[in-house]
Amino acid sequence: MTLARVAAAARRSAALPLDLAVCAVDVDGGASVGVDDTAVLPVASAAKLLLLAEVSRRLDTGELRPDQPVTVDPADTAGGTGLLGRLSRRGWTVEDLCWLTAAVSDNTATNALLRLVGLDAPARLEESLGLGGLTVHDRVRDQRGPDDPPVFATGTARALARLVAHAVRGTMTSPEASARLLRWMRSNTDHGLVPALVPHDPYADCFPAPLPGGLLVANKTGTDTGVRADAGVVIGERRLAYAVVAHWDTALGSSTERAAVHAIRDVGRTLADYAARPGPG
Repeated sequence: MTLARVAAAARRSAALPLDLAVCAVDVDGGASVGVDDTAVLPVASAAKLLLLAEVSRRLDTGELRPDQPVTVDPADTAGGTGLLGRLSRRGWTVEDLCWLTAAVSDNTATNALLRLVGLDAPARLEESLGLGGLTVHDRVRDQRGPDDPPVFATGTARALARLVAHAVRGTMTSPEASARLLRWMRSNTDHGLVPALVPHDPYADCFPAPLPGGLLVANKTGTDTGVRADAGVVIGERRLAYAVVAHWDTALGSSTERAAVHAIRDVGRTLADYAARPGPG
C-alpha cells in the first residue's frame, strides 16, 4: 500500500463538477503526495487550526495563561456552529475558548480569540512555519458586506497538512505547543468527512500513542457554502497527516455537495488503509 492510492482516490473526482485538493504526509517515513494541493481555495473553519496554533504558542511562552479570563463581547457573537452564543455566561478562560473552537468549531469563541491575539498573529506564525498559503482573512461574520473579505479564510491542502505534520512531529514552535494543539484537535466532534468510513476509536486514552490493532484520528473540519474541508492525522502503524478540501458552485445543487462529501470520504478510506499498514522495514 503506497500513497499513490491516496492520489488515485483524489483523481477519481476529476469527472465531478468540483475542485478536490488533497495532501498527505507520512510523518515518520517522509513520503508525501498531493493532488492540486497548491490550489488556493476557501477552507472555512479548517483554518481555525492556525489560530489555535498561535494561541497554543502563546500559552507555551507565557504570553497568555490557560486560566486567563476573556470577556465575550457582543461583537464576538456569531451564528452558525458553536454553543457560546447560546449560553448565558459571558466570562470564559482562554483555554475554555480553545476547547470550544476545537470541539464544536464555535464561531463566537473563535472571534473572541481572534480579538485577543489579532489577525496579524496567525499570519506571522504561518510565515514562520513556512506553510506556504494559509490565511485567516477576517473574523467570522453572519453576513459579509461589500467592504468585508469575501470569505473567512483561504488556504491550500498542502499548507493545512504541513501544519498538522508540524504538530505531530512536535515542531510547531515547541513540543509542548504541538501536543496541546493535538489534544484540542482530538476533541473535535465532527467526524463526518475523512473519518466517516474510518474504523477508529474517538475516545482512546492512549492518544497520540498508537492504539494496538486500531486507528486514532484527530482533526478539524470546515463547512461553508460550497466548501468542505478536513485536516488532521490518522494514527495506526504509521502516522499520516492529511488535508482534503472540496469546493464547488452551489448553483449546481445538493447533488454536487453529496458528491463532494462522498469523494472526501473515499479519500479518507485510502488514508486509513495506508496508516493501518506497517511501513517498510
